[in-house]
Amino acid sequence: MDADLNAIRQFIKVADNRSFTLAAAQLGITQSGISRAVSRLETQLGVKLLHRNTRSLSLTADGELFLTRVRPLITGLSDAQHEMQHHGTAPKGTLKISAPSAFGRLILIPIVSDLLTTHPQLNIELVLTDRTVDIIEEGFDAVIRSGPVADARVIAKKLAPASWVTVASAKYLARRGVPQSIEALSQHNCLRVRLSSTGQMNPWQFTENGKRISLEVGGNLVLDHGDPLVDAANAGTGIAQLLTFFVRPYLADGRLQEVLCQYAPPPQPITLLYPPSRQYSAKLTVLREALVSHWGDHTTGTPFTASL
Repeated sequence: MDADLNAIRQFIKVADNRSFTLAAAQLGITQSGISRAVSRLETQLGVKLLHRNTRSLSLTADGELFLTRVRPLITGLSDAQHEMQHHGTAPKGTLKISAPSAFGRLILIPIVSDLLTTHPQLNIELVLTDRTVDIIEEGFDAVIRSGPVADARVIAKKLAPASWVTVASAKYLARRGVPQSIEALSQHNCLRVRLSSTGQMNPWQFTENGKRISLEVGGNLVLDHGDPLVDAANAGTGIAQLLTFFVRPYLADGRLQEVLCQYAPPPQPITLLYPPSRQYSAKLTVLREALVSHWGDHTTGTPFTASL
């Protein structure tokens, strides 16, 4: 049975790469060895799984069917093996995490501090940046991302979304008036962010009559990331649109006031990403559980608003 399972794993690798050479290199075995294993599997099954010639390799109809049936079984077996190996293991070693700057400072660092106190064998390397890092190429164990995610290489765990708020200081509103509509923003100084990933201004988002509206606003101050927007808004420079956790203390003590609350933007997705190879590691498990406990996951159905 062990030989059969190994042959099936090798067949899956060949099918994914459409190449014996690449599959052998990835598995660390010889090309002739993997070819013999697949041929033996075909003999056992009594069907031809692959079309082979000197220039190309493709799956037969039987090969496509067999791949569809065995892939989830082999994946499930591998997952169960990893889970048993790491079950009950204390988290130790270095956990390399990346997160957006403000989320990292305000939300993640208190969580990380608790983890380091609770798990003395754990070390954490935290990279706080608004740049979109490459989780695989840069060797991260986990990445927290704000906004849409499109990376088929990693596992995505949806966390509770973050709510948006449009704010200004009492000083600014006394001087320029309170906007009563989205259209009125054209008469106000709106504090903007230029996205480093695209070089474009980040548009503001609103909801009106159940429809999402993306609005290009104008103003005399442009920043390269969101953190300084809080300081600029608090200084009375203009109106800013921020995730609520940025400005919760300022709203609580009245330094900033919410405007256009009737047009509140849709919540921002927050996602924990990690490579499949890390999903059962003890150090990732404690991070994932701490994030769900302190921040929440998408099953709550509401944006995060509570304090830690």
